[in-house]
Amino acid sequence: MISSKLKKIGLLKKISLMLFRIAILGGLSFILLYPIIFMISFAIRSPLDLENPMVVWIPQNFTWDNLYRAAGYLNYSSTVASTFRVGFVSSVIQIVSCALVGYGMARFEYRLKKFVMAAVLITILVPPQIIIAPTYLYYSFFDFFGAGKLIGLITGSNISISLVNNPALFYILAGFGIGIRSGLFIFIFMQFFKGMPKELEEAAYVDGSGVIRTFLRIMIPNAIPAIVTVFLFSVVFYWNDYFYSAMYIPKHPTISVALVSMTQSLYGSMYNGGITKLELSTILQAGSLLAVLPPLFIYMFFQRYFTESIERTGIVG
Repeated sequence: MISSKLKKIGLLKKISLMLFRIAILGGLSFILLYPIIFMISFAIRSPLDLENPMVVWIPQNFTWDNLYRAAGYLNYSSTVASTFRVGFVSSVIQIVSCALVGYGMARFEYRLKKFVMAAVLITILVPPQIIIAPTYLYYSFFDFFGAGKLIGLITGSNISISLVNNPALFYILAGFGIGIRSGLFIFIFMQFFKGMPKELEEAAYVDGSGVIRTFLRIMIPNAIPAIVTVFLFSVVFYWNDYFYSAMYIPKHPTISVALVSMTQSLYGSMYNGGITKLELSTILQAGSLLAVLPPLFIYMFFQRYFTESIERTGIVG
């Protein structure tokens, strides 16, 4: 009799604990997914549903018109292609440069190591807005790192080109380890390579491998978790970037720049009587949904690899 009561009490405790976990996880999931649910709900509803107090999440008048109109304002296909072209290529280049710098800082000793470490930290801490004026002028009259001025001393005419409105500027910055959030990625690689056993390199050196071959054949294959982490972070940072894209490549608008331009156009159209305030709300949410869909699908595809990579790179304890 007593044992049966104890079993019932134990069962009730398990059920209560399970319900408590479901409630906590459900509440947290709703908080995290609320912006996505809100955008989807507004993007597929008619503006008339905004005036209906009975409509909260599920629209009564379902429509795709908001998404079509938002895609037209964004020039979606060409804008997404431009964003992928800038972001993916820059991310791949950035992985190479940051991995090299991170490996050098983790494994080798040299005189200016502390200075280089301080420079990396400065790139993380200093806002880019502080140095935008000199860097913009430099990239507007790019002289190949001083070679143009040197030739000018001989020929009397400096050689320079403008990298503004040229996606190659992002590739150059990524290649030299000064792309978007490069300092953070160098730090991630440095911490990852520090955690790898030195016996791997020593065994390769004994077998006759040099530094470069050891890095390419031994360290890089073992650094896949860090590479996946940096790649996904880098793609998202480039995708969401507005500041650099608006300053350096305004003629090749990325999705963030196009979204801001769409917002300005919609408000102008509303003030001129072209659309109503309710239409503005639904089209804006549809445009925001279209902007987040590609990185959302990328994350859903790489989610398992990303979680494993985060654990192995030591970003979370």
